[in-house]
Amino acid sequence: MPHYRSILAGALVLLGASFHAHTPGQAQAAPYDLVISHANLVDVVSGSVRPDQVVAIRGDVIRVVEKASAKKYVAKRYLDAKGKFLMPGLWDMHVHFRGGDSLVQANQNLLPLYLAHGITTVRDAGGDMTPSVFRWRRQMQAGTLAGPRIFTSGPKIDGPQAYWPGSLEVETPAQIAKALDSLQSIKVDYVKIYDSKISGEAYLNVIAAAEKRGMKTTGHMPYSVKLGDAVERGLDATEHLYYVFKACSGKEDSLTTLVKKSLTTSKPLGLFAMLPAVEATYDPAAANRIFKLMVAHKTAAVPTLFIGKTLADLPDTDHSRDTMLAYIDPKIQATYTRRLSSAKGQSAEANQFRKKLETRFMSLVPKMQAAGVVVLAGSDSGAFNSFTYPGASLVGEVEMLVQAGLTPAQALRAATINGARFMGVEGTAGTIGVGKNADLVLLERNPLTDIHHIRTINTVVSRGKPYSRQDLAAMLQAIKHK
Repeated sequence: MPHYRSILAGALVLLGASFHAHTPGQAQAAPYDLVISHANLVDVVSGSVRPDQVVAIRGDVIRVVEKASAKKYVAKRYLDAKGKFLMPGLWDMHVHFRGGDSLVQANQNLLPLYLAHGITTVRDAGGDMTPSVFRWRRQMQAGTLAGPRIFTSGPKIDGPQAYWPGSLEVETPAQIAKALDSLQSIKVDYVKIYDSKISGEAYLNVIAAAEKRGMKTTGHMPYSVKLGDAVERGLDATEHLYYVFKACSGKEDSLTTLVKKSLTTSKPLGLFAMLPAVEATYDPAAANRIFKLMVAHKTAAVPTLFIGKTLADLPDTDHSRDTMLAYIDPKIQATYTRRLSSAKGQSAEANQFRKKLETRFMSLVPKMQAAGVVVLAGSDSGAFNSFTYPGASLVGEVEMLVQAGLTPAQALRAATINGARFMGVEGTAGTIGVGKNADLVLLERNPLTDIHHIRTINTVVSRGKPYSRQDLAAMLQAIKHK
């Protein structure tokens, strides 16, 4: 595994873009807060670059995007972006803030890591510190805390005796209604369903009930359910590729029946027990069918390739010298133990199959993209997910999407506009335009020609506030544990 030194080295370089105050000769009633001039603007939708653009920001909203000219702009701050590339801030569509009250501050300390890697928006996919997440959102909106915009599902929905603390446990329609009532009362952004204990019937009923309320649903899925059935009920996105993969089996019906029958025995079959059979029965025709159904119902996929590779490589990788560990609270590092010990205890055969599986998952991504399935970039970073570092892992995810076969433009869309569209905020986020949120990343080099250039961060703009490399380095230094 790489040691993520590229981004951190860039963040610690003390030669950032030059900001300077300006005292205009003529007063203007409402000067801009920031004007970025002569930028090569990266249009993630068209996959092209518009040269020599001016972007003027007031508050946290972009007010002007136009070709540079002799026109003068009155602003509090100016940023000369000549020769550099301005793109929308990245979105991480699968992160976790969790670990209980003792880890609240440790989780809060992760927020600067996202900004330092150019990530200005994240989607929290379920945890047990929802009040803290809402508090951070208020503080960030008020300008008293630096960090990415956060969309959150609040607590996960699962079955009785759920694995993750804080989950809402459901089985009956009344319990499902009560759980959705509670999520609506705290105004979550979507519903995350988990599969540790939930029954197939309850899983499908949650989707249908949420759909009636106009609530988005995403999640894992019990193997006693077919993805196609969940898609037809209204599932908006499937997290990871285990569930898409099962639907790509030519024997999906019989495998699903086998799982259902096992649930009445003392040895129920779970996801990992079934994966070899799914791999052995992969069928391109079945894959095409599920992709077509997902497109028809606008069901997105979040591949999370990077964590898959990270976990598959755990038995063979020494992470003790990862530079990113310096920014991860020891309390969160302690949560890595379970996965690490599990990986070390697996047989060589199991390790080999896990790597084979990740290769298969990589191959699914360009097929889904070609079929028209919406791909969302997500890292699954957070406590309990070993060495999947906030910020760095999303950068790795975007790079792996290209390695899998997407173009840099397609990968950038997965990490920008696709997330905004999925969350229903395309009108205010995901691209650079008038009226859009001022969440931007200024790069030294063009990411459309080489996706690795997303590591060449010069400046990050979050909510209209620019953070130079010096600023980002200071933020990282503040959370570095001694």
